Amino acid sequence: MASVNVNPTRMELTRLKKKLATAVKGHRLLKDKRDELMRQFLDLVREDMELRKKVEKGLADANREFVLARSGMDEQTLSEALMAPKQEVYLKKSTKNVMSVDIPVFDYETRTPDENDMYSYGFAFTSSDLDGAVSSLSEVFKDMLKLAEVEKSCQLMSAEIEKTRRRVNALEHVIIPETQEGIRYITMKLDENERSTQVRLMKVKDMMLNEAHGYDEKLKAPVEE
Repeated sequence: MASVNVNPTRMELTRLKKKLATAVKGHRLLKDKRDELMRQFLDLVREDMELRKKVEKGLADANREFVLARSGMDEQTLSEALMAPKQEVYLKKSTKNVMSVDIPVFDYETRTPDENDMYSYGFAFTSSDLDGAVSSLSEVFKDMLKLAEVEKSCQLMSAEIEKTRRRVNALEHVIIPETQEGIRYITMKLDENERSTQVRLMKVKDMMLNEAHGYDEKLKAPVEE
């Protein structure tokens, strides 16, 4: 209980009142932060679901075209066609701060902007299905990169939401109630001490008047010998 560990002094009462005001303000701010994080987290989850469906469909289409290409080409020709990539991709990573959470931002650039540079083979001895498969993978790559960005952002935000939730609960159910209990306890003890002091002062005053003048203030008359 707070009454066991609190020193009932006016200085401690002032300290606890300041602590309570800070805790209440912090609790309100953390609740607002948690609510905003949850809103943005849910938006990211919805975006993640859409991107995942799109990526899975793109990969399925690319895989189907690779199967068709393999059925129309011998394995050695297919392996030689894909052995040496012509295009290069450079991944760039940065971060942006969202409600004190540094979420990643992925981007990329290619060695050359020419889209035809992604074909590392000649078209004379390869199937058109292979061209479609390579093109499909190139298109789905952008969505895969965005999906990785969104899923990592969801992971970081969920961790921050859990941390914020624990802080809100600690303030709401532990720190604020204990501080309020401490304030009530100190206020009660100070009131008791003040009443006790007033009673003692009144008794001392009566004793001093009686000893000095033989006068009982309650009776408003001299005390008979």
